[in-house]
Amino acid sequence: MLNYTALLVLGAIAGFTIYFGLAFSKVSVMKAQSRLMMSAVAAGILTFLIFDVLQGSWSVVEDSFITSISAGTSLNNPILYLAVFMIGLSLGSIGLSAYERVFIASMARKSSKHDENTILGNSSYRLALMIAIGIGAHNFGEGLAIGQSYSSGAIALALVLVIGFGLHNSTEGFGICGPLVRESGTPRTSFLILAGLIGGGPTFLGTVIGSFWVSEIAKVLFLSFAAGALIYVTFTMYRSIASQMSGNRIFVGLFIGVALGFLTDLVVTIGGV
Repeated sequence: MLNYTALLVLGAIAGFTIYFGLAFSKVSVMKAQSRLMMSAVAAGILTFLIFDVLQGSWSVVEDSFITSISAGTSLNNPILYLAVFMIGLSLGSIGLSAYERVFIASMARKSSKHDENTILGNSSYRLALMIAIGIGAHNFGEGLAIGQSYSSGAIALALVLVIGFGLHNSTEGFGICGPLVRESGTPRTSFLILAGLIGGGPTFLGTVIGSFWVSEIAKVLFLSFAAGALIYVTFTMYRSIASQMSGNRIFVGLFIGVALGFLTDLVVTIGGV
């Protein structure tokens, strides 16, 4: 039997495996084309996460409509789920875009007067920060899944989710450090620590909250927000890569990244059978 303390420890491990991927960026300086390929692979991982997260949130909306229509009951709850899904998606995409342009861009101008390598003064650091925020929202949903599985008595599933999400998060760290390695060389350790907390910490937080509180609406909101945020940052990253790399090489990297996403996700699927 998995006790609560062990659940919290495993939730933390599942989240902070993101540091394995982040640590990759501390490898000795790579050639420019290698950095670009790394970024393309990272974009592929993020592309997979978009579909993965959208499926997780949209399936709740669809199931709600199907259940209500089949039972002939009111559509109030399904419509509420749909509204929450659209709100989360718009906040993650349009909201982060506005936030990046208005607030972060303003702070970046102030920071760049002193040091362009500060977090807000360097475009690659700002993009990595946006990616970490989007992944953090996604990982909060994953943490909720771990906690809710535990609270519902599905201990075996909770353990499988920890293993699967832990493997998955290690590739997400790779996605965060992609733009940093490409444009800034070896990134600062202090930023990688911060990015890991933003991207991986929510898995632990979600595990704690999910173990006490089960809410489908919260799941839809956070996962749809994560999907919108990932759409925004992936498009931004792809646009940057495309200006410096040929199309064929980009799609090779995208394929590798998407394949890595599916392979790590397969661990969760097989374990849940």
